[in-house]
Amino acid sequence: MRCAILSLVLAGALAATAGSASTARADFANLEAVQRFISSYRTKPDLAHVADAARALSRLGVFRDTDSSGVYVGFLAGVIGTNPGKADALITKMLAMKAEDHWVIVRAIAYSGADGWQDLLRRFADRIPTRAVMIEKYVDGQLPTLNDINYDDPSTMDKIRNFMGGQASGPVTLEASPEVLDNLWGYYFATTKYGALARIIRMLPWSKDRSNIDRLTVGSSAKYTLASNAVHDPRLFARIKRAAELSTTDEKPILEDVVGAVELMDIARLRREALAAIEEFKRKGPGYKRDVAGWGTIGQGALALGCLAAAAVGQVEFGLPCVVGGVASSAALNYWTKD
Repeated sequence: MRCAILSLVLAGALAATAGSASTARADFANLEAVQRFISSYRTKPDLAHVADAARALSRLGVFRDTDSSGVYVGFLAGVIGTNPGKADALITKMLAMKAEDHWVIVRAIAYSGADGWQDLLRRFADRIPTRAVMIEKYVDGQLPTLNDINYDDPSTMDKIRNFMGGQASGPVTLEASPEVLDNLWGYYFATTKYGALARIIRMLPWSKDRSNIDRLTVGSSAKYTLASNAVHDPRLFARIKRAAELSTTDEKPILEDVVGAVELMDIARLRREALAAIEEFKRKGPGYKRDVAGWGTIGQGALALGCLAAAAVGQVEFGLPCVVGGVASSAALNYWTKD
């Protein structure tokens, strides 16, 4: 099966779309226009049109599926986080989107990491009445933010509690998911901040996890998307090479493999290895048969590596971003299961 995989990298679209950028920014008539705007944002930030892009995504129905909205939520979070003094005006303009999509604004504020983001949510609470409960839970710390990603292996008892529908102990955290990885990439696209990249790098050891299907999937996705982005982004590649020199024992060999794949243009190998690892998990089950919670999602989540197969079903064209979670991964799952 031949599959010309185009990576999540947004930088690759810059040269091809430079001539149409002004038009895309003017009307945002379709999703591709918004994606082109995002692809150029980190090289030439255009804050004045961010709210227009957000409203266009709402108009186009992109926010109806939370799983496929991660990159865009992360992007908006990054813009808010790096422009705290202009956040009120930006959010006010975004409120013109459909009320049912206001959850995106709330989550973007919470994920922004901006100083005083809780106060920002409080200031807008009266103007987002349909999300009052969501706002309250974020302000009270009952919902996790991007600073609360859980990199520790969940305890066996917590897995059992989750499987049985009980409460897990400890602080509120974000668990491994393609959506979280999308959030981090979106934040990086908006800011190029190393903090977002560092969080992605910390997911790399999960690519060797054989006891948790969610972590295996996200870790493999992190490895693949780091390489596929770096192919077209020299600055990102330089950062990855530097990270490989300074990384932990668990991360170093994986980062070195990413660097080698980029240098040799061997990205397809990473895709094959990722899919093979997931397929092996499906055949043999979790390591030591101890991941009781993972089996609940293996059917729908094992092929959440949307970027790895989306091109085979026509989801990725012209270097536009391939969202790791949501619609792309569903399409990939449907495609691969027909073989």
